[in-house]
Amino acid sequence: MFKDNPLLAQLKQEIRETLPTAEGTIKATAKGYGFLEVDRKTSHFIAPPFMRKVMHGDKVSAVIRTENGKTQAEPEKLLQQSVTRFVATLGSRNGKWFVTPENHNINLNINARADLQVPAKLADGDWVLAELKRHPLNGDNSFYAHIVHKVADKNDPYAAWQCTLARHDLPVVEPELPEQLDIIDEGLPRQDLTAVQMFTIDSASTRDMDDALAIETTDNGWRLTVAIADPTAYIEAGSTLDEAAKERAFTVYLPARNISMIPSRLSEELCSLVANEDRPAVVATLDIASDGALIGEPQICLATVRSHYKLAYDEVSDWLEQSGSWQPANDDIKAQLEALQAMTKARVAWRNEHAITFPDRPDYRFELNDDATVKAIHADHRRIANSMIEESMIVANIAVSTWLQQKAQGGIYNVHLGFEDEQLDTAVTLITENGGDATSESLKSLDGFCRLRRWLNEQETGYLDSRLRKFQSFSEVAIQAGPHFGMGLNCYGTWTSPIRKYGDMINHRLIKAVLRQDAELTLPSEVDAEHLTERRKRNRFAERDLSDFLYTQYLHTALSDKTEFDAEIFDINRGGMRARLIANGAMVFIPAPTLHSDKKQVQANADEGLISIEGEVKYRLADAVKVRLSEIKAVSRSLVAEII
Repeated sequence: MFKDNPLLAQLKQEIRETLPTAEGTIKATAKGYGFLEVDRKTSHFIAPPFMRKVMHGDKVSAVIRTENGKTQAEPEKLLQQSVTRFVATLGSRNGKWFVTPENHNINLNINARADLQVPAKLADGDWVLAELKRHPLNGDNSFYAHIVHKVADKNDPYAAWQCTLARHDLPVVEPELPEQLDIIDEGLPRQDLTAVQMFTIDSASTRDMDDALAIETTDNGWRLTVAIADPTAYIEAGSTLDEAAKERAFTVYLPARNISMIPSRLSEELCSLVANEDRPAVVATLDIASDGALIGEPQICLATVRSHYKLAYDEVSDWLEQSGSWQPANDDIKAQLEALQAMTKARVAWRNEHAITFPDRPDYRFELNDDATVKAIHADHRRIANSMIEESMIVANIAVSTWLQQKAQGGIYNVHLGFEDEQLDTAVTLITENGGDATSESLKSLDGFCRLRRWLNEQETGYLDSRLRKFQSFSEVAIQAGPHFGMGLNCYGTWTSPIRKYGDMINHRLIKAVLRQDAELTLPSEVDAEHLTERRKRNRFAERDLSDFLYTQYLHTALSDKTEFDAEIFDINRGGMRARLIANGAMVFIPAPTLHSDKKQVQANADEGLISIEGEVKYRLADAVKVRLSEIKAVSRSLVAEII
């Protein structure tokens, strides 16, 4: 008798209107219920029936009911939808499709229809990209999605790669190569430098080589010639290929698979500075004093160059460390390598005194089997030959980006402004409490920030450094030169990787315009800088996501074998701490309740970066710990560990 009773409905509405409301973000759990996170300290329980009307991450307005001192939220208005496009597995029932989002926080089967522009054979279990078309809080009865396209077959061994690229809206293949591809007449002469005995040093397997060097010792230091591959010699600004490279912005580097920003015919052949082949290049010659300081302006030209020697990092490092069997081909390359090593030591010493250097950390490399499973994870430590190339590129980037700012008053630059303004006072207090000397004014100056960094490098542990990093800003792409506090430099932009970075292609075109003495220069815009920043972030997220997947796959043996790992704590929050395994780079979570038999005796202080047990500090940021895996959560791609 009460069904569809208008008076009862009106009464319910009136009662509802008297209840308080709150805005917040939906946090889902694997058990079907969830929470409305209003802020860091306030949350309200959401029962499973109401969770079926929202998705993890949605921002909503909800009615708050209180009963027996406990609050419960009932979402009623969608403020911001968290998911529009998503990767999902495909299923069917009664001849109709549904999709299950791969996001482990979205525990829903969503009815869907295949709305493919290009028909594809679909089967249960396949991976697809779907687009959410209906949301219950928008007045619809349920969620509903359209299938945009098929991502991968369910049995594709590389499905994780395809899904990662689709999830982050990244290209899955390189751009198409135009039928006609010739060197463009850019209105500038090219010097013939093919007789100069240049060389490359890369990994043995590298094919897209974008830098070659030559060096000679002078009366007061060294003269370094840096030749950089010149893809803009082939790619005309505004062309279809240029627009494709601009949209991509970077080469996507994933374990065992790279998606080139430009066609591989260019990046690995026509532009790559392969040995004994003539190639167009942009060349800068720098004078470096014996103390490592740059002298004067760089001499810049377009040229045709030839790399006479293809050298490998490990072989050169072995020779310089007087081990291994490799030897330089002749006295000329031997003298150049010795000169480059001496210059590198001088540059490192100069940066230690006048700028900032950081302790070397290894790069982690996945080696895969034929079936795309992980065979091994290698920790590639930086050796002397790596440092020689790195310091050469840094000094070339400093010299040419400074020259470009002076000549063109713009370009693509990397800018880092140190501490966030609102965090300065907190940082000063923390530094002084730990015996340092700092003021807000000193931390906002480049010199003061460099002094702080050098002092931090002298500390016995990285605890204070780790805490202070949380108060610092992120580096940004800018169209005007500005200080890079992270490197301790007044100006830093890159032009040495145009094969894989579109910002470097922009700088190449500006260099050429200055050399031509163009009356008007086409400078990049803020939109260009924002696009480069966004694409760089997207690429990094994709690389991290796939690495997390491969770690969970690879470390099952370590879980069953109870392998012990050395690790370093890099984050502490109210739930526990995260640490990085030194041997392979994997990140693990160590729940706070597992640190003591009585979890009430464990207090995690995220603000101070420490964990106390029974009132005594036991763990701090940057501490070294020994752990073993206790659980692998394949769905969420996370590793749980315990302290030994």
